[in-house]
Amino acid sequence: MKNSTTTVIFILLTWFLGNLCSAEENTRRPNIVFFLVDDLGWSDLGCYGSNFHETPNIDRLAKEGMLFNNAYSTCHVCSPSRASILTGKYPARTDLTEWLNGRPERKFEKLHSAKKLMSLPDDEITLAETLKKHGYATADFGKAHLRKDPKSYGFDEAITGWVRSYYYPFSKQYEKTLPAKKGDYYTDKLTDAALNFIERNRDRPFFVHLEHFAVHDPIQGRKDLVEKYQKKLAEMPNQKGPEYILETNPDGPEISKEEIEELEKNDSLDIHQEKRVWWVKQKQDNVEFAGMLEATDESLGRIRAKLHELGLSENTIVIFTADNGGMSASNQYRGINHSRKQLDSRFASSNLPLRGAKGWNYEGGIRVPLVVHWPGNTKANSRSNAVITGTDYYPTLLSMLGLPLMPNQHMDGKSFVPALKGKNHNRGAIYWHFPHYSNHGYQSPGGAIRLGNYKLLEYFENGTVQLFDLQNDLGEQNDLSKSKPKITKKLLKMLHDWRKDVDAKMPQIKTSSKKL
Repeated sequence: MKNSTTTVIFILLTWFLGNLCSAEENTRRPNIVFFLVDDLGWSDLGCYGSNFHETPNIDRLAKEGMLFNNAYSTCHVCSPSRASILTGKYPARTDLTEWLNGRPERKFEKLHSAKKLMSLPDDEITLAETLKKHGYATADFGKAHLRKDPKSYGFDEAITGWVRSYYYPFSKQYEKTLPAKKGDYYTDKLTDAALNFIERNRDRPFFVHLEHFAVHDPIQGRKDLVEKYQKKLAEMPNQKGPEYILETNPDGPEISKEEIEELEKNDSLDIHQEKRVWWVKQKQDNVEFAGMLEATDESLGRIRAKLHELGLSENTIVIFTADNGGMSASNQYRGINHSRKQLDSRFASSNLPLRGAKGWNYEGGIRVPLVVHWPGNTKANSRSNAVITGTDYYPTLLSMLGLPLMPNQHMDGKSFVPALKGKNHNRGAIYWHFPHYSNHGYQSPGGAIRLGNYKLLEYFENGTVQLFDLQNDLGEQNDLSKSKPKITKKLLKMLHDWRKDVDAKMPQIKTSSKKL
């Protein structure tokens, strides 16, 4: 009798524990794949209107999830925007306001750049650290660009570094961490590493931060895809309009139409620096860039195929976005009087209909693509006009996972879960602060604010202010600062008050007594 009772108890206990385990499996928190592309423009993807670039896997993600029309990075260059994603804070609040390491000051600059941090502060509790605390396996692959080893920021595994060539050898940083051989393409090998991590951690929730170095320069497409786009371009009708335009600095010296025309002929670096003008690409016809982008698109396809193979696709949140706008203005490039091959290594793509590029506070520098697939929650093939910025991912992901919020950490973020569920989402104002001269286009230090459909830009060198109505003027061509003084005054005060609130560091006027 006693043995019989013991047997029954054992069976019941086994049944209970089995069902408990099963329940735990069924309620396992979703995995996260955060797919971050470097220097990808808002209009570079097929789902955002590109007729030249082919991005079938990203387009498929958009059809299955939600595409955002008004998503932004917190900065027009990489390091600050990446830090915002991990901390939920604006760059101005952490003082990590410039890409690392930045660049030396130049003769034409009237201001000393503001003091800045050279790495992500250790006291920040990153998104990765928080997820790790709640049982997530965490990994960072690609371009972290925050100076320190990502493992110190809460990642269990990390394979990161700078890329000198997309074909092996990539750089010294990857010699031991990313095994490869002659002919291997960096984007493909980085994807291999992410797939390996997912395979090894299939039985627990994971957070994969896949920070592709693509489509950053050097603009070097995968050879098979470059050949594809060479053929495609040859069969396409010629695009109307100029290949490049010269964009002036609104805060720089006055320049006439005649002077601009002369500068288009005379491509001297010194003259361009003095006049503060820069070339901006106007056409999507760079075959090297197109090949890079499609290889990155294939990476997303391979990741999602692996999730499907492992039965994890319906329990994985996929976020696809970029760290800043597209590099249509190049890095410190002397001009365009060179061969087509040389051009394609420096100018990536066109951001039209947006103005400007990476390194500018115009929409081309800060508006980014954003696609989110949250199985069972986001409506398939849906679009949202909600305003989103980089600080918002931290609280949003915690809300999606049912984890407690950390308002003292992600204090500048706001969860956009309502938008993901098709509800109204009033983000309020979003801000930018860049107290340095830009590496792209000789732009003055400055800041910006968007509230509703209005966006105000303030330049720190001469105090120039611009106001645009983005609903009616997406290309930011019609400055309303004089015709709408009340709105200009309101937004300028909000921007100044915000800078005071976050203790934003400002550039200082150069004097003869100061050393450069």
